[in-house]
Amino acid sequence: MTDFTRVKKNLESKRFRVSTFATAEEAADYLDRSIDGVSVGIGGSVTAEQMGLYEKLSGHNRVFWHWRPESAEDPRREAMTADMYITSVNGMAETGELINIDGNGNRVASSLYGHKKVWFIVGRNKLAPTYEEALWRARNIAAPKNAQRLGRKTPCAVHGDRCYDCKSPERICRGLVVLWEAVANMEMEVVLIDQDLGY
Repeated sequence: MTDFTRVKKNLESKRFRVSTFATAEEAADYLDRSIDGVSVGIGGSVTAEQMGLYEKLSGHNRVFWHWRPESAEDPRREAMTADMYITSVNGMAETGELINIDGNGNRVASSLYGHKKVWFIVGRNKLAPTYEEALWRARNIAAPKNAQRLGRKTPCAVHGDRCYDCKSPERICRGLVVLWEAVANMEMEVVLIDQDLGY
């Protein structure tokens, strides 16, 4: 099992709550027990999809996710005003910084403001030793894979090897958020999972 001791300590020193799990199934069960009878927004996340969170939570919560358009007339907007918000990260430093890149801005905006609590679901593959390496990972691993998944016509999607800092109208890297510390007036919990999840 991955030793999350150092990263957990560093995240806690930055006012994040932290929970650790061996499997995605255990983490999903924890979230299912912890989130009940509230409204929940989910940001675009392959990790959330792999964990089956929409299906698990929607039985006893009002869940809004634009990957499930039937969840609301305007699921992105509803997700932004939900009681709870669930997202992943594109990179996380073992020193405790969380990094997300976004094209529309809904996911990064919701990770900063407007909810009672934000949950960050993070597979071990998202971890990098330093902030600089986590930022590199977000730009050069996560972003090209997401551009490919979305079928974008960008250099990173075509080549799949790195960020080209392109000027394509289909670029998905338009906004970058770094959480140096948990924001004030909102609870934030990082759920670390000892599996490779998402990009």
